[in-house]
Amino acid sequence: MPADEGFPHLSQRGASPDDPVRQRAIRGRPKDKRIDEDVVAAVLNLLKTEGYRHITIERIARTVRRARTSLYRRWPSNRHLGAYAVVSTLNADPASDSGSLRQDLICAVDTLRRAFLGPLRQALPGLLADMAHDQKLARIIREEVLIRRRTSIKRAISRGIGRGEIRSDIPIDVLIDLLTAPCYFRVLFGHARITRPFIDTVVDCVLRAARSVP
Repeated sequence: MPADEGFPHLSQRGASPDDPVRQRAIRGRPKDKRIDEDVVAAVLNLLKTEGYRHITIERIARTVRRARTSLYRRWPSNRHLGAYAVVSTLNADPASDSGSLRQDLICAVDTLRRAFLGPLRQALPGLLADMAHDQKLARIIREEVLIRRRTSIKRAISRGIGRGEIRSDIPIDVLIDLLTAPCYFRVLFGHARITRPFIDTVVDCVLRAARSVP
């Protein structure tokens, strides 16, 4: 994937210097590194005031007083720009090792709750629609954001299996879906809030099933 088709620095979080995705990001980085922060701040502010569909490279370039070409080198389309700014609010490594699987999973899922308190909540419907119509964008988000987050949670679950906290035969990918899907469901349908007690309940229900003998 060429450098200008990716997200400039999201893939660098937690990556080794030799990571190929990180190297693509480095090659595509402009000399002025402040451009990421300026652009993300402008996009998130526009998202709050006018909405996801109003994000355009021309408008953001005017706001941050940069040439449009400098933004196009980083983000080849309005969709890429908007998606980049929104998903930059997500932690790429949400499940740190606390020594407790329950605590690790609560921390991981709670990053979604906190992200949905901000611009991601407003942008999610538009972002999903863009992913449905732009397969390159969908691939970038999956590879550079979602897969990295799932890998972090997968490591936490593997640690829990190693400590005997849950069954070893549990389907890990299904477990991750069960942990994260309720947050997306509530945001998309708007029928209930995502609270910290809700996060605790989701994690406890999933762990209860993962500990049960089939």
